[in-house]
Amino acid sequence: MKKRSSIYLLTGLLTLTSITACQKDFLERPPLNELSEATFWKSENDVYQAVMGVYAKMPGDGIIYDDGATDNAHVQNAWESTASSVSAGTMSSTEDAGWNYQDIRRQNYFLENADKVTVISAELLERYTAEVRFMRAYAYFRLMSTFGDVPLVTKVLALGAENLPRTPKKQVLDFILSELEAVSKVLPAQYGGGKPNEKGRITKGAALALKARAYLYDGQYQQAADAAAAVMGLGYDLFSTTDVEKNDALDDYSKWVDFADDKDKTNFLKGLRNYERLFYQKSEGNIEVILDRQQIPQIDANSLNTYLPPATLGGWSSVTPTQSMVDAYGNYKTGEAIVPVDPVQRAAWYENDKAAFAQEYKNRDPRFYASILFDGAEWNGIEADFTFNWVAGNNFSRTGYNFRKMVDPSVYEAQIDNHANVILIRYAEILLTYAEAKNEVSGPDNTIYEALDKIRTRAGMPLVNRTKYASKETLRAFIRAERRVELALEGQRYMDIRRWKIAPDVMKSIKDVKNSQIQQRVWSDKLYQMPVPQAEIDKSKGVLAQTPGY
Repeated sequence: MKKRSSIYLLTGLLTLTSITACQKDFLERPPLNELSEATFWKSENDVYQAVMGVYAKMPGDGIIYDDGATDNAHVQNAWESTASSVSAGTMSSTEDAGWNYQDIRRQNYFLENADKVTVISAELLERYTAEVRFMRAYAYFRLMSTFGDVPLVTKVLALGAENLPRTPKKQVLDFILSELEAVSKVLPAQYGGGKPNEKGRITKGAALALKARAYLYDGQYQQAADAAAAVMGLGYDLFSTTDVEKNDALDDYSKWVDFADDKDKTNFLKGLRNYERLFYQKSEGNIEVILDRQQIPQIDANSLNTYLPPATLGGWSSVTPTQSMVDAYGNYKTGEAIVPVDPVQRAAWYENDKAAFAQEYKNRDPRFYASILFDGAEWNGIEADFTFNWVAGNNFSRTGYNFRKMVDPSVYEAQIDNHANVILIRYAEILLTYAEAKNEVSGPDNTIYEALDKIRTRAGMPLVNRTKYASKETLRAFIRAERRVELALEGQRYMDIRRWKIAPDVMKSIKDVKNSQIQQRVWSDKLYQMPVPQAEIDKSKGVLAQTPGY
C-alpha cells in the first residue's frame, strides 16, 4: 500500500516534549525549558514542529474503553481503564477518569508563543493557530462531557495562579462552541497534500462536526441539526468498497442467513464488507472520515489488534460485547428488532443443544457479523479455517463474545502492529445527529428518513418503515437503536445513555451466555459525572470542589 503523508512526526513530539514542563500542581506549571525558548521560536519549521507535537496528543484507541463504561461492553482488566469501576458503580475519587490539563497546557503554550515567529506567512500562522484552537476545544469538550464543570484555562498560568475553581459547564460549552465557530471560518474543507498541507489535518468539516456533537449532547437540537446540515454540504459520503479480500469466499454465511437468492446474498455481503473495512488501515482517509487520530506506520501503532481479539488470535479480550449489545442488532430480513432469547433457555441450549443455540445468531444485521465474534462464527479473513469458539481462560472473553469490529486482518496476517488511523468523527455520525436533532425539533420528515436510509443501505439493511415509524416517539426509538449499532465501540454510547437519561434502566449486571453473572453493576445518579481525582483537590488547597456525591 502506498504510504500517505502523515501529520504525526516523531520529531514534532520530541520537540514539544522538550519545551514543555512537567505538571506540578492540579492544573499546570510554567515551562522549565530544556530547549531554550529564546532559540526555538525562530523559524517556520519551529512552528510546524510544535503543531505536530500538539497533534500527537489527540485521543486514539482508548475510545473503545468508553463503551466499556456502558451497556455495550465489558472491560475485564481494571488496570487498563477506569471503565470497569464506572460500569460497576464503584468509581471513586481515588481513580482518574481523565482529568488531563497537560494537553491543554501544550495548546495554550503554542497559542501564546507561535506569533513570536515572524518569518511565516500570516495566512499559514492563522491556520496553524486554528488547528490548535480546535484541539483545545476538543480537549475541553471531552473534559466537560466527563466531569461537567471544569476550570477553563485559556492561557499559560504563572506560578501561584494554578489553583482555579471549576467553571460552570455552560460557560465552558459556550467557549467550545465559540472557538469551533471561529476556526470553522479559517480552516479549509480539505488539504492538497505535502508539507505543510498534509491530508489528515483539522478541517472545516471537523470543526462543524464537533460543533454538531456538542449541540446534540446539550439538547440544543435546532443548532445541532443546522451544524450537521452544514457538514452534509461539504462533500463527505459513506464509505463503500467492491474489493475482494483473501479468503472472503471461504466464509459460508448461508449457515447464518436464509438468502432469498444470489442478489440477496450479494446485498448482504456488500453491507458486511462496507462496514467492517471502513476501519482497516488500507481504507484510512476515506470519504467518510471527518476526524481521525493519525498513526505513523511502523512507529505509532494503535493497539486494537491486541485489545479486542481473543487469546487464540493473540489478543487480550480487553473490551468485549455484552449480551445487550448482541441483542441490539436487528433482523436482516425484516429490518426490525429481534426478540432476545431467555437467558435460562440460552444457557440450556449452549450446554446441551448447540444447533438450537446457534439459531439466535441467524438472519441478523450484516453489521452484527462484521462486529461480533460469536460461538461458531467463521472468519477466514483473519486466519484460514478460523472459527470462534468461546472458552474460558486468561485473555479470553468473559461474556462469551469478542469484538471483530476494528480488528485489521491484514496486519494480523503480516504479524505487524496495527497502524490504522483511529476514526474519531465520521459521516455516519453526522447523518444520525441530523436525524435525531431534526426529529426532536419537528418530528419525522423525508430528510430524516433519507439520512437514515443512507446508513441502512450501506449496511445492506431494509429501509426505514415510514408507516411504522411515523411519530416522533417511534422514530426516536428507531434512531437511538440505529445509533447504538452503527457507532458501537466508537465512544458515543457513554454520553448517549447519560443525555437520554436511560442509564439507570440499561446499566444492569451482566451475565455470560451460560447465564452466570460476570459483573455486578449498580447505577447511582452521581455517575452522570465523574469525580475529580482527590489528589488534584488536595493540590489545589481546597479551591477545587469535588463532584457532588463523591
